[in-house]
Amino acid sequence: MSMYAKLKRRAAEGRPARVGLIGAGKFGSMFLSQAWRTPGIHLVGVSDLSPVNAKASMHRVGWPDERSQTASLEEASRSQKTFVTDDTAAMIASPFIDIVIDATGSPAAGIRHVIAACAHRKHIIMVNVEADALAGPLLARRAAEAGIVYSMASGDQPALIAELVDWARCVGLDVVCAGKGTKYLPVYHQSTPDTVWGHYGFSEEQVAGGDFNPQMFNSFLDGTKSALEMAAVANGCDLSPPDDGLAFPACG
Repeated sequence: MSMYAKLKRRAAEGRPARVGLIGAGKFGSMFLSQAWRTPGIHLVGVSDLSPVNAKASMHRVGWPDERSQTASLEEASRSQKTFVTDDTAAMIASPFIDIVIDATGSPAAGIRHVIAACAHRKHIIMVNVEADALAGPLLARRAAEAGIVYSMASGDQPALIAELVDWARCVGLDVVCAGKGTKYLPVYHQSTPDTVWGHYGFSEEQVAGGDFNPQMFNSFLDGTKSALEMAAVANGCDLSPPDDGLAFPACG
């Protein structure tokens, strides 16, 4: 049965997967833009260091404002609404949450959240590749010992690469290398958050009108994010990273 069919069944049975999202930044906003349209998912809570910014992100992606006007996680769970908070620990511990999504990008925070999810037996989806690259195997082991699912996010590059590696091995191929297609020029290595927009060709008007974090976008450009993602792939697929770090072999 497909994932969509399973979600539709849960919706029809009145028992949606109850989700708590940590972090309403770039990836969190992407999830928010889809979650309220997906059957079988109820985003019960959103936790962010700034609830005001979280609500602004929800509004920006089209989230109905009335669905974030609720006083508690319990009230949200009963009314198909979403509670916005800055108390992540309480959200993870809540009996009204089944699945936690960490989209913070902070290794220290992500590790704390996984440990808390293990303690409260909440499945966790790790969009936080920074934490996964640092401690993914240990966190996965802790989750297995707690009897919960620890997973990368389907649709994000590390998980998609891992799926391809798994498919190739299942059909009998010997996987000797895994990678991702990225336009990389040597000059990008010198890029900084102050110079990054010129490489993307973004105008000042475009940057001012969107949710653009120069540090984040620079990490996409200078190889930092690719290195983190490929470390997560190595961890998840039992592959070894190269001794001399991330490489960008031409593959036209």
